[in-house]
Amino acid sequence: MGAGKTENLRAHVVIHGLVQGVYFRASTRDEAMRIGVGGWVRNLPDGGVEALFEGEKKKVEEVVGWCYKGPPGAQVMKVDLKWETYKGEFKHFDVRYGW
Repeated sequence: MGAGKTENLRAHVVIHGLVQGVYFRASTRDEAMRIGVGGWVRNLPDGGVEALFEGEKKKVEEVVGWCYKGPPGAQVMKVDLKWETYKGEFKHFDVRYGW
């Protein structure tokens, strides 16, 4: 493997299922911080959870993969995933309230 530039990526996800009332936001924040990506997570009025992740491609892919399972108690039915161009907007990962 060469000493190439690290590829950065951005992912926008909406998680559907039993994902509110099971600490999905807090657990997503903990996972994102543990893995080392920036962005945010929030509840949606339809009962889903929305998140945006930015960082190194491998790390973003890891936290997105975690979203398909979620924390204990969650029942993820579907994940809408949209890969986007990295913008470098987020240095931290936050829980957002409201929509």
